[in-house]
Amino acid sequence: MEEPFGHSFPPTLPRDPEPYFVPPVVPRRDRLWLHSLLLLLTVFTTTVVGAIHHLSFTAGFNGDGAALGLAAFRDLRFYFRGLWYSATILAILGCHEMGHYLACRWYRVDATLPFFLPAPLVLTGTLGAFIRIRSRIPSKRALFDIAAAGPFAGFVVAVPALFMGLAMSAVERVPPDFSGIELGEPLLFRGASWLIWGSLPDGLSVNMHPMAFAAWFGLLATALNLFPIGQLDGGHISHAVLGRRSTVVTLTMVGCAIGLTFVSTSWLVWTFLMVVMLLAMGPRHPPTLDEDTPLDTGRVWLAVFALIILIVCFTPVPIEPFVTGH
Repeated sequence: MEEPFGHSFPPTLPRDPEPYFVPPVVPRRDRLWLHSLLLLLTVFTTTVVGAIHHLSFTAGFNGDGAALGLAAFRDLRFYFRGLWYSATILAILGCHEMGHYLACRWYRVDATLPFFLPAPLVLTGTLGAFIRIRSRIPSKRALFDIAAAGPFAGFVVAVPALFMGLAMSAVERVPPDFSGIELGEPLLFRGASWLIWGSLPDGLSVNMHPMAFAAWFGLLATALNLFPIGQLDGGHISHAVLGRRSTVVTLTMVGCAIGLTFVSTSWLVWTFLMVVMLLAMGPRHPPTLDEDTPLDTGRVWLAVFALIILIVCFTPVPIEPFVTGH
């Protein structure tokens, strides 16, 4: 998710039919120490979380991962095993944000390097990553390319990681007294699981390898970013395609997000942040410098592809307590 656009302009409009001169932008220096520190902290938090995931995966549905973990924290191999998750999720998030960043460089839009967000969350170890765009977007075509480059790049990494992770997973019988969490299965996840493991009979479930969980999280993050709301990637794509009519889409989708909180409480925090963003920035998307040049047919089809990615990566119930027999 990018922050509001600034007020400086790029020197030309690359890829537009008739480039014209605008005041040049002076790129500001990135605080490399801050980007590096946040990345290192995120590597640490995701590696520790990944090691715990690997411990639980090894213990299986019948094991006691918590008991094993007390001794495992003193073993260096425990942390190396955490790289299955850490390297995968950082590759997905990193490619997503570098897609945005490189597209900004292509269009000479001033943007920061990615900010990774470490977090002491047992499930993920991170809140994701973002870049900050510090200058005006020259055209709708540039806006579309910058917005779509991130989800497309992350998706390209997440899909093979999903298949590899599921192939390394295991099918196990769920004990009657099992307690834990149940992850919602996007259409893409269900399809990949069926291709690898087939239809599972009642009582059996996939014990996910940490790489598979990282891919699942990457799919969810991709879907959330592609929601056509305000300053999300999907909001940028919506404005590039629909122009001012994207405001109606934003308001409608915020209403849908509020409705999702009645389906699953796991949507509460994200929906709250979307409402805060809407109140702080308003429902209207900031205009590009050139609002008159429409998207070409190829980009319109890519927008349809982005919508398909949203559909196959989305799940209405991301995280719920596990109930035996469901």
